[in-house]
Amino acid sequence: MRFDIITIFPEIFDSYLNESILKRAQKKKLIKIKIYNVRDFSKDKHRSVDGKPYGGGAGMVQMAEPILRAVTKINSKLKIPNSKKKIIILSAKGKQFNQKLAQKWAKLNQLILISGRYEGIDERVKVALRAEEISIGPYVLTDGDAAIMVIISAVSRLIPGVIKYESLRDESYTDEKLEYPQYTRPEVFIYKNKKYRVPKVLLSGNHRKIEKWRKEHKKIVSNKKK
Repeated sequence: MRFDIITIFPEIFDSYLNESILKRAQKKKLIKIKIYNVRDFSKDKHRSVDGKPYGGGAGMVQMAEPILRAVTKINSKLKIPNSKKKIIILSAKGKQFNQKLAQKWAKLNQLILISGRYEGIDERVKVALRAEEISIGPYVLTDGDAAIMVIISAVSRLIPGVIKYESLRDESYTDEKLEYPQYTRPEVFIYKNKKYRVPKVLLSGNHRKIEKWRKEHKKIVSNKKK
């Protein structure tokens, strides 16, 4: 699986993408992540990538041409069929990302992820590339970079070999997942003069009682739209 990221600030991704599970997945060549600085595709001496919106309004809009040049370069290097790749624009007005989309995209060979900033991206990018606008939630971020990290995390974990435990990728968990309280060491700790203990049943070693306790305390986390 290949992720190609187009952004104005490529350094933002350095820490997150080079730690823990994603780092190991790249080392094992289960995923490949390539980041493109959209300023490298600007043709003026100032490396401009944004301009004032036609019709007036606050803020700046990202120009179409540098982004389109970046995508053209990506596509010229890789001859991946359109059926096996997807171009995504991260936008607050996009369709909301969910587990079903992550599951669907994990079966592709490539995701091209375009980060929106400022007042957004020239609409002609979406039209020219037949891209899909995606939002990670019903809120507005300062940029699309954080949203790209969320998508890479959600999709990567569904690729065989990326995470250790097969059950974590089980499709039966995608729409409704059972969550119960979790505890680890120490068994007791003190915070502001109050003792906090692990429930005794979890220390009992009685798996039947533990399973019953977990069922009684479970909460259903649903990704379905209400």
